[in-house]
Amino acid sequence: MNNPFLTFLMPMSTLMLGFLSALLLPAPWFGVELTRHLTTLFHLSDINQLYTLIFCLWFLLLGAVEYYILRFIWLRFIKV
Repeated sequence: MNNPFLTFLMPMSTLMLGFLSALLLPAPWFGVELTRHLTTLFHLSDINQLYTLIFCLWFLLLGAVEYYILRFIWLRFIKV
């Protein structure tokens, strides 16, 4: 990365792609038994807290993966 703007652009684009993933891809769903087990394991008050954490982590992970895939395509094939 030659440009310091790219270091600023990386986390911003990860968040943006994570937001776009929220619109396009479904988040994981656990069964009732596993959801109750995870809720008691992490000492959460209800299932809503668990799924809020799961959705945040899921979409940030998808955003990071999409960012690196698009960055690879850009640097490998498009940018001359």
